[in-house]
Amino acid sequence: MPRRRAVLSTAAAALIAAGGVSALPAHAADAYTVRTLHFDVAVGPKHDQHCDVVGDLYLPSGASAAHRVPAILTTNGFGGSKDDQAGFGKTYAQRGYAVLSYSGLGFGGSGCRITLDHPDWDGAAASQLVDYLAGKKAAKDGTRLDAVRLDKAGDPRVGMVGGSYGGQIQFAAAGVDRRIDTIVPMVTWRDLRYSLAPNNQVVDGKLSTDPGVTKLVWALGFFGEGVSAGLTNGKADPGRLLGCPNFPTILCQAVGESLIFGVPQQASMAYMKAASVASYMPKIKVPTLIVQGETDSLFDLQEGTATYKQLAAQRTPVKMIWQSSGHSGGQVPGDGDLADVSGSYTGQRVAAWFDHYLMGRSTGTGPAFAYFRPWVQYQGSAAPAYGTAAARTRSLYLSGKDKLVADRKAVAAGAASYGNLPWIPTSFSEVSAVQGALGLDDVPPADAPGTSVAWTGAPLAADTDVVGSPTLKVRLDSPAAVRSQRSGVNGRLILFAKLYDVAPDGSISLVHRLVSPARVDDVRKPLTVQLPSIVHRFAKGHRLRVAIAASDLSYLGNRGVLPVTVRTGPADPGVLTLPTLG
Repeated sequence: MPRRRAVLSTAAAALIAAGGVSALPAHAADAYTVRTLHFDVAVGPKHDQHCDVVGDLYLPSGASAAHRVPAILTTNGFGGSKDDQAGFGKTYAQRGYAVLSYSGLGFGGSGCRITLDHPDWDGAAASQLVDYLAGKKAAKDGTRLDAVRLDKAGDPRVGMVGGSYGGQIQFAAAGVDRRIDTIVPMVTWRDLRYSLAPNNQVVDGKLSTDPGVTKLVWALGFFGEGVSAGLTNGKADPGRLLGCPNFPTILCQAVGESLIFGVPQQASMAYMKAASVASYMPKIKVPTLIVQGETDSLFDLQEGTATYKQLAAQRTPVKMIWQSSGHSGGQVPGDGDLADVSGSYTGQRVAAWFDHYLMGRSTGTGPAFAYFRPWVQYQGSAAPAYGTAAARTRSLYLSGKDKLVADRKAVAAGAASYGNLPWIPTSFSEVSAVQGALGLDDVPPADAPGTSVAWTGAPLAADTDVVGSPTLKVRLDSPAAVRSQRSGVNGRLILFAKLYDVAPDGSISLVHRLVSPARVDDVRKPLTVQLPSIVHRFAKGHRLRVAIAASDLSYLGNRGVLPVTVRTGPADPGVLTLPTLG
C-alpha cells in the first residue's frame, strides 16, 4: 500500500461529513513496539496438519493488561508477505490498536501450501491467531499477549483488513470464528469459479452458473507466482514442493484441465467453490465494509456487488466502496492508501469504520454505497470525486449492421457477421497480470478485421454518466455453433462483449479495458450478456460503441471455427441497457 500525505481540503471534509463520516479524533505519534513472532497452527478438515506462521505484532507502548486495546488482524495479497502491511501496522499502532500482520500459508516465511483462503486451512490458521490475541494461545517462543481488549474471556475485540488474497481470508476467518467483530475485505472475490472462468450470460435474470471462459493469463500468472513463493521459502518447509509445488494437487489439476478442456472440471470447480465466500455467505454475520476496484480485470465490480447484495439481503450490516484502483491499476492521489487516514478517502473511511466498531466511538461510517468518479477534479483527498446517487436505466437499440439508436421506432433490420480462428486470439484488451513485464501498457485495445461486430451511436448531446453494469440483448445465428454445442460445454460458442468510448476525432478507448466473456448455452435462444460494471463519463460529442468479439488474448477461446451472425429488426431489436445518472 503506497503511502501518500495530503491535506484534507475543506470541500473533501464537507463531503465526508455529509456522507456520515464525522471528523476523526487527532492522535499523537505515540511510541509503539514491533516484534516478530512464530505460531504453530493446526489446519485441515481434521486439524491434523501443523504449519508455522510468521507475523509481526505492532503494539502501542501503553498497551497492557491494565490498559487493553482493540486489535486488527491483517495479512498479505497473493505473492506477498507480512511486511506489506508495515505502513498500516505502524499507523494503527499509533492510533491505539494492536496490529498482528502475518504471512499467509505458503507465503513470506509461513509454511504449508497455498490453499486459496480455504476455510479449513487459511480460516483455521487465522482463528488460532485470534486465540493468540485473546491470550489463549502462546507464540512459539512461549510468550502470551494480555494487552488486547476482551468482550469476554477468550473473546478479543478484533477486526480484519486486507486486499485481494488478504481480503478473502477475512470471509474464511469470520465464517469459522464468530469472535471476529468486523471485516474490511478489499478487491477480492466472491466466487473463484467466476473469477477465473467467468460466464456473463444472464439466464432468468441471474448470471449463468455454467462454466465460463478461462482467464488464461491471470491463471498462469497466479500459478507461476505461487510456485515461485514456494521455491523462495522452500528451506523452511521443503515438503510443500513435492508433487504439485506449493499448491494442493487439485489446483495443479485445475490448470491442466483448463488447458486440455478449456475449463476446470467438476472436482476442481468444487474446490474453488469451497474456497469462496459464495459457498458460505450465511455464516458472515459481522459488519462488513466491502472495497472493490473500478480498474480490475481479475476480481471485478460485479463480484463485490453480488456479495454486498447478498449480505444486505440476509441483514448483515454492510457498506460498499468502489475505489479508483484494483488489480489492473487505476491508482490516483488521495485514494486507496489505508495508512493515510487523513488524506486518502478510503483510508479515512476504513479508519472511521474501525473506530466505530472496535474502539466503540460514535464515529459515522459513511454512505451505504459510494463510487469514485474519474471525471471529477479535486485536490488532496479524493473525497470530492466520490458520488452516491443511484442510476436509472436507459435503452439504446441495435439498428442495421452497425448503428445504435435511441428511438426503437428508428430501428432498421440488419445483420452483422464475424468469424474466428480456432484457439488463436484475434482481439486484445489488456493483460494486466503481466502487462508491465511485457511492456504492453501503451498498446491500445484492438480487434482484427472480420473477427468482431460493433454498433455505434450518434454524438451525445450531453455528458452521459454510466454507473453500474450495462446489459446487451441480442439474437445470434450460427449453424456451426448449433452443431458444436451438441457435444457439451466445451463445444459451446464463446464470445466477448465490450463497451467503447469513441471520441470526436475517431479515437476509441475500451472503458477500463474490461470485457465480458460468455459461454453461450444455446445460440438458438435470445442471449443477454452482463457487460462489465463501470463508472465512466461519455462526454458530450462522444459516441458509444458496443461490440462483440470472437476472442481475447487474456482468455482461452473457441476450439473450433464458429461463424456468427447477429440479427436485429424493428420487431425484435438488439438492446443495450445502460445504468445512467440523472
